[in-house]
Amino acid sequence: MRGRLALLLLGSALLCLDPAAAGARSGSRRTPVVDAIERNAPATVNITTTLEIRRRANPFFRADPFFDDFFGRFLDPRPRPRSNLGSGVIIDDDGHVLTNAHVLAASSEIRVTLADGREFEGELIGTDPATDLAVLRILSDESLPAARLGSSEDLMIGETVIAIGNPFGLHHSVTTGVLSATNRSIRTRGREFLGFLQTDASINPGNSGGPLLNLDGEVIGINTAILERSEGIGFAIPIDRAMRIVDDLIRHGEVFPVWLGIRVQELNPALRRAFDVDSPHGVLVSHVFSDAPAEQAGVRVGDVMAEMNGNPLESVRGYFQLLATLTEGDTAKLVTERDGKRRAFKLRGAAFPEHRTGELARVLLGFSVGAASPGGGLVLEDVAARGPAGRIGLRNGDVLLKVDREIIEDAATFHRAVARLRGRSSTLLLVRRGRTGYHVTLQLS
Repeated sequence: MRGRLALLLLGSALLCLDPAAAGARSGSRRTPVVDAIERNAPATVNITTTLEIRRRANPFFRADPFFDDFFGRFLDPRPRPRSNLGSGVIIDDDGHVLTNAHVLAASSEIRVTLADGREFEGELIGTDPATDLAVLRILSDESLPAARLGSSEDLMIGETVIAIGNPFGLHHSVTTGVLSATNRSIRTRGREFLGFLQTDASINPGNSGGPLLNLDGEVIGINTAILERSEGIGFAIPIDRAMRIVDDLIRHGEVFPVWLGIRVQELNPALRRAFDVDSPHGVLVSHVFSDAPAEQAGVRVGDVMAEMNGNPLESVRGYFQLLATLTEGDTAKLVTERDGKRRAFKLRGAAFPEHRTGELARVLLGFSVGAASPGGGLVLEDVAARGPAGRIGLRNGDVLLKVDREIIEDAATFHRAVARLRGRSSTLLLVRRGRTGYHVTLQLS
């Protein structure tokens, strides 16, 4: 009896030492979720931003020495640092990190911490508030891990997804769920965000900017905690769109709207009657640039654009918000009304052709620019009396010194400033007439 018991115990010990048996047990625990996390957690980073807030010693009475001294005794006027936490993902071997724009908003210092504890300074490369995306670069010559990027084109509703991030400062937290929907529109912060992925994986403040993964361990989206007080609902920006934005941010530091070659205006009741428009939606095509994607597709002046990519067009602002979701090469599917009939068009978004900046300036601003002025700036020419500039009193010979924040030094700076005006309803100009300089607000046509 004792011999049999000894053999049984020996067999059990050998089984425990058997690598195959141990592997079988661990194999049941090593799921695709575990593999996906191990592959991408090293490339998921914690981002800490710092903004110095300077508090005034005298918050009630300006430039009053008595009250300045009184409040200075009780309120500390020294700068107070305020920190913000977020997540990001390293996307290439150069140390570029993709995150949300609101994570880096107004930051004066950026620190990036990796999963292995290494900490580096981050340099802001560019932000795009329209899509809530930003790119920074880790300032280091050390080897850095990069995530494996997938595609958001072939996503399947119901497939398992994994979110990694730093919610509430809890580093490298993991949540799982399923892909609930694609192409979701979200109204928040006074505007509308379009084309989001929806998941029931928990995404909270601090998760923003972290990766959303599929079971193949590929990044398919960038998480964003954009909807406040949401429970059981998370959103992510599709990775295909995000990477097109990244390309512009790395090359230019900003993203320019794609070029369709259309100008639109609001449809007021008089225009609705004149064009016999029945739909409550729509914006009027007021200008079509020659040899542009819109003209090539057959869009005409006087068409009423009712939809873009399945989204009703409620206003000019809504049109430009939809346009901001497109990047070069994307398709814009337009539905228009013309002579009481609906028509469908497909336009491929193009990069803005810089050689057409002069034409765009004449349409948007109502003037051209000529020679440089001895005192700086460019001289206005061909000011249209009924154009935006002419209506507020600008005239030939005035000197353009500044467009918004861009100082106009030569044709190149003017072209750059005009290209940024696409999608804007107004702009601030600094103009000189004689020896006097003055600011004017120009409503763009």
